[in-house]
Amino acid sequence: MPEVLNSDDLGRALRRIAHEIAERNHGTANLVLLGIPRRGVPLAQRIAAVLGEIEGPKPPVGALDISMYRDDIASRPTPTMHASSVPVDVTDRTVVLVDDVLYTGRTIRAALDAVNGFGRPAAVQLAVLVDRGHRQFPIRADFVGKNLPTSGIEEVVVAVEEVDGVDSVRVEVADSAAGVQP
Repeated sequence: MPEVLNSDDLGRALRRIAHEIAERNHGTANLVLLGIPRRGVPLAQRIAAVLGEIEGPKPPVGALDISMYRDDIASRPTPTMHASSVPVDVTDRTVVLVDDVLYTGRTIRAALDAVNGFGRPAAVQLAVLVDRGHRQFPIRADFVGKNLPTSGIEEVVVAVEEVDGVDSVRVEVADSAAGVQP
């Protein structure tokens, strides 16, 4: 399937998200951005860089590993562990969780549990590059780059330069759905 977002589109979406974060929070004071590995971390770093350009000081950015907080850990293959790197105490700060795709909400539910291990934030907000729907938990993003309605047999594939060597978003038929008649 063709690209839904190319490199330029992705950059514009992240810039828009950064402006929305700055507007909603009246600047960057007291913010910390935590990316969810793998692709949420470079997206958080890019958003923070734009916030630094438009608001002055760049907010701290970290990585929040949610592997051991997932509710489906027993039914999944051995989770890939990523080190959490939270650069500041999150107590009384506004934490902006950053991820590439919001789907069922299970990853974000796990992230909410994980962030509490680092303190008690004043607020937690969610920024995602793509919201594809199909929620299983009552979770919604505060900042969305692209709403992309999908079917259950489709998969949203996000590639970022820092991890994949290219910036793009595509929708593909999931491998498990290959050969299944819609």
